Amino acid sequence: MVKLTIVGRVKDGLPLAQGRRYVTDDDGIFGFYKQQAELVLEEIARGALESSKMTVHVDHHCFHYLVEDGVCFIVLCESSYPRKLAFHYLQDLHAEFDKFDKRILDKITRPYSFVKFESVIGNIRKRYIDTRTQANLSKLNAVRKKDVDIMTTHVSEIARRRRYLSEGPSHFRI
Repeated sequence: MVKLTIVGRVKDGLPLAQGRRYVTDDDGIFGFYKQQAELVLEEIARGALESSKMTVHVDHHCFHYLVEDGVCFIVLCESSYPRKLAFHYLQDLHAEFDKFDKRILDKITRPYSFVKFESVIGNIRKRYIDTRTQANLSKLNAVRKKDVDIMTTHVSEIARRRRYLSEGPSHFRI
């Protein structure tokens, strides 16, 4: 199930829009995942994650991201959610995002202030809730060569590399 969606600008790592909360925040877990998604966005903006498509594992969930035209689309799903379907979701988001005037994006200065896109995220998300619908099964069964070239990493590896770069290699010498 799609639990969190964030759309961000790659050039500066600014989060532009977020889908409504899909995670219950009983113990502050939503804030943790949102923070992790923002970390992934920052690393993409820094150039530390160069792949235009990637899956990042965190606990029993995965972030999947797609970078297109200077915009990053990130979705948090349960690990059991089909990766192929998650990337179809991201591609649908990109197609809808392309319909907006790109000049608006450069004028945004505050995080999450592109609220016009939040309802679009919600509408697309509804189509991907049930993986067993005929439309989603067709997407899963479609043969696409692009689906094979998706890199995978773990969020702890991203954080480790970030610490290493911020503290400098001399810090780790023996």
